[in-house]
Amino acid sequence: MSKKGLTYLFFFVVLLGGFYAALVIFTDFEKVKLPVLNTVQPFTFLRQDSAVVSQKDLKKRIYVAEYFFTTCKGICPKMNKNMQVVYEKYKGNPNFLILSHTVNPENDSVPVLKRYADSLGASPNNWWFLYGSKTDLYKTARESYLLDDPKNSSKNIDEQFLHTQFFALVDGQGRVRGIYDGIKKDEVDQLMIDIEELMNE
Repeated sequence: MSKKGLTYLFFFVVLLGGFYAALVIFTDFEKVKLPVLNTVQPFTFLRQDSAVVSQKDLKKRIYVAEYFFTTCKGICPKMNKNMQVVYEKYKGNPNFLILSHTVNPENDSVPVLKRYADSLGASPNNWWFLYGSKTDLYKTARESYLLDDPKNSSKNIDEQFLHTQFFALVDGQGRVRGIYDGIKKDEVDQLMIDIEELMNE
């Protein structure tokens, strides 16, 4: 190669190196992280084993929240079948939980939730089925997890029935970082990818 050719090659290598260095220095890596959508507000519910639990019990734990009811024949079985995939991947991990809230506390008492949890092979170590007042359950869905329009909280609670197929992903600081369609396999797959990202934050 001629001296001129070597000069061009050297210039190209230096230019490429400079471009890479600038990319590393100036790229805002925060942009590729999951956004913060909301912060979970304080709550207290009963778990399927009758234990009283609150958001304080979730400190530093990543979790997925959903809403369902035990007699549902439509979307709920599909949602919880997909949720079982998530559960099987992370069961035994002390830093991960699933929170399944009933939307029908009039029917889904704690013993009913316990039977339902047992039918799915769900242990309270990693999968909680939660009971509380309808007002508190719906308020948490809307104002914390963004799984329904918060404006609906102003309506007569007795005339409402929340039926959502979406899952909320919450980080160890109690912040909502993603919303996913629980009946779509590709979105549940993305949920698990994002769980891994939070685990590595």
